[in-house]
Amino acid sequence: MTTEVVETLIDEIIDRVRGQIDVRLGRFLDDHPAHIADPDVAEGHRLLRQFVMDGGKRIRPILCYWGWRGAGGGDGREEPTITTGAALELYHAGLLIHDDIMDGSDLRRGRPTVHRSLARPDRRPAGQEFGHCAAVLMGVLAQAWADELLCEAGAEDAKARTVRGLFNRMRSEVISGQYLDILASTAQAADADQALMVARYKTAKYTVERPLQIGGALAGATPRLLETYTRFGLPIGEAFQLRDDVLGVFGDPAVTGKPVITDLREGKLTVLIARALAEAGGRERDYLRTWHGNPELDEPHAAELRQIIVETGALAHVESLIEQRVERALDALRDDALDGQAREALTLLAGRLTRRVR
Repeated sequence: MTTEVVETLIDEIIDRVRGQIDVRLGRFLDDHPAHIADPDVAEGHRLLRQFVMDGGKRIRPILCYWGWRGAGGGDGREEPTITTGAALELYHAGLLIHDDIMDGSDLRRGRPTVHRSLARPDRRPAGQEFGHCAAVLMGVLAQAWADELLCEAGAEDAKARTVRGLFNRMRSEVISGQYLDILASTAQAADADQALMVARYKTAKYTVERPLQIGGALAGATPRLLETYTRFGLPIGEAFQLRDDVLGVFGDPAVTGKPVITDLREGKLTVLIARALAEAGGRERDYLRTWHGNPELDEPHAAELRQIIVETGALAHVESLIEQRVERALDALRDDALDGQAREALTLLAGRLTRRVR
């Protein structure tokens, strides 16, 4: 088959899986209405449902599916994998709600974040505080529901224990990565090694490695294949985060769904920024330190920051790091224990996750 035919077939499978995930999520949420007959409580549930169902690429459920396929899944019994993928998506929704509160973000996927939506004008002067507190609760609820949904996957006992163990490790790892991320915001200087550690725990393990392994475990994957998923997942996950860092500075808001100035204004200490600070001369370094993380940052000053990042070679350096990690990940896919179509799908997804348009 030609490359185009293979890609079309894989896209058809991905679209079908994404649709099944949405149906499963919708059915679960239909079965979990607000328990209290109060319009404000109902509004919280409505906003949570809207956040879960409207938008999102379903990356983790799709990788969970291909992890299952790669381990020999494909006998028509997809329901446990679909339900597990939906649980991953519910957990992710809760984590994003909390992440937006911590980052003080106004937009997610081109729409107001959950805490901003809950902080209605008529709730002033306590609106913002209410929005934050209520959104925390909605995020916790989504994560509790993820546990409940995971229990409905109905895997065999041995497989279920492995899946639960991987799911629990994933949750601990991503919280540790998030902790490192907020800790980095208190640092006096950007540290590239620290930023890569955040990328590994907050993104690589959480977004790629563990979903693949969880899917693999549902199909009874061997330890060797689970290790292959690690050797693929960690570099691709790190490259995915590095690309996200680039898009956070140079991206197109119509594609990313948030103002391109946000990451610079928030002062995210990424590998991109750490490299620019390390390579900048005195004046440029002072400019970076003055305006990176400055709440008064406007677009003209942001444009100057971007120019410094390019001129110091920081952007080219990060692009090189991305390419190195992609090559390492694709090399891992040569393992003959991996199902052929899953190998083709993961190769395709590797490119899409790391070469997103600006």
